[in-house]
Amino acid sequence: MARASEALRARGELVSTAPDKLEKLLGALALVMLAFVAAAVLRGMDEWGRVPGVVWLHLATIVVALVLTPVLLWRTRGTKGHRVLGYTWCAAMLATAIDSFFIRLQQPGQLSPIHALSLLTFVLVPVLVLAARRHDVYRHRRTVRGLIIGALLIAGFFTFPFHRLLGHWLFG
Repeated sequence: MARASEALRARGELVSTAPDKLEKLLGALALVMLAFVAAAVLRGMDEWGRVPGVVWLHLATIVVALVLTPVLLWRTRGTKGHRVLGYTWCAAMLATAIDSFFIRLQQPGQLSPIHALSLLTFVLVPVLVLAARRHDVYRHRRTVRGLIIGALLIAGFFTFPFHRLLGHWLFG
């Protein structure tokens, strides 16, 4: 069975790589999330010394992914620059997922439901890369959207309740 993008190409229909409304929105939401993270970190300056290195690594990798998200969604695709930044984004997402298993500040030894998104990231990042390498635009685009919505935005949203570190810093 031909992939969706190949089937469209075979019928003479081009697969647009231009950002659509959803991708414009997802890029904007990534910037909003980045602003919330930055505000929380700046408000929590007094407590920086008590934050474990594993949390700083987690914040650093997620910031890389949040910064790159709008760049990758809004700029020209299929270029060498897009591939390089895409691999960087994938590495940041995988590093964030790995690191998440070492962050258990509230209940040491316990995983939270949010770790299911980390497991999903381990599965979807290789799917994303393989789809891009096969020029399966449809699957690549769908997987990117899923990762941004689930692993970046939904997971990011749940880092802000009051009992979580960023929520404590931002709303504390």
